[in-house]
Amino acid sequence: MARAPKQAEDRLLVDAIEGVRLPRENPLLFGHGAMEQALLDAYRSGRMHHAWLLAGDRGIGKATLAFRFARFALAHPDARDPALASLGDLAVSADHPVARRIANGSHPNLLHLQRDWDDRGKRFRTELSVDVVRRIVPFLGTTAGEGGWRFVLVDPADDMNRSAANALLKALEEPPPRTIFFLMAETPGRLLPTILSRCRVLRMPSLADGAVERVLRDVDPASLRSGQEHEVALKLAEGSPRRYIELVREDGLALQHLLSETLASGHPRMMLKLADLVGQTGSGLLPRFMDLYSGYLHRRIRGEAEPGASVDPPMLPIVIWAELWEKAARSAAEVDTYNLDVRQFVLDVLETTAEAIRRPVSHGVA
Repeated sequence: MARAPKQAEDRLLVDAIEGVRLPRENPLLFGHGAMEQALLDAYRSGRMHHAWLLAGDRGIGKATLAFRFARFALAHPDARDPALASLGDLAVSADHPVARRIANGSHPNLLHLQRDWDDRGKRFRTELSVDVVRRIVPFLGTTAGEGGWRFVLVDPADDMNRSAANALLKALEEPPPRTIFFLMAETPGRLLPTILSRCRVLRMPSLADGAVERVLRDVDPASLRSGQEHEVALKLAEGSPRRYIELVREDGLALQHLLSETLASGHPRMMLKLADLVGQTGSGLLPRFMDLYSGYLHRRIRGEAEPGASVDPPMLPIVIWAELWEKAARSAAEVDTYNLDVRQFVLDVLETTAEAIRRPVSHGVA
């Protein structure tokens, strides 16, 4: 979706959505009480693990939880303080000095690592690079102030290339005292086994519809729709408030409708229309197309109806849908990395999918 990137420490932020609070600015957390309690209990026990992996779908609150805990620990640096025993969550007032500094990206004890902006390419880089991850070295080499805790947030960790992952592994192997790493990941299986083995894993579920609506009312009430449009967006969001916002802004639902109708009909003219739309120079629609296509395939695997579609989707063996996704994801990565023709890629995906629907046997499934 179109973004208005925010500026922090002279760097653009990949996760910024215009008019929506960043995770570091958000004092509230919905739908993840059990995860919050697990972190609070670990902290109060005095045996806080040094590395945590927050695993789950994008846009469900992983980074929000990581910032929420960092805010709490920096505001309450003594885990043995008897006053903490009566606290039931990790809430810290937005007016607290620690909260204000984290919100504006200026707290010296917190390092947030994400894909950075490529000035030459005028876009965010496709990987979290080793140069970004190496910022950990000088960060941990300084003396920690304001309570002594330091936090490194890698967001998301599955964006790292191999060199970046190896650099992170070295930091995880020899962490300084009172240093906590939070790694966010949609697909933990992409991480090095040696990284996974050093992390305590919290698997964060997608939010229930009611929790999604609560988040939207808090962070972006203008995005909330009504009637059928809301029901379709809520279904397609699959428990992710961020995905809901992306769908309802800038004709995301219209793109989804065109995709589902195109795949249902298999009509070449509709395929060309969709490929032209996504492949238009400067459209920035490829990530959204891939997210919508992924959602379509996942609903086919689960045997669910297609929200808002006028034609029932076909029922095929799961292996066909899985093969289509693997091929599309691999090709999309190549398109992004090597700046290949987006229009042709989309057309290939649509034609391959339509062919699989027409002739499943030709795709290796009887």
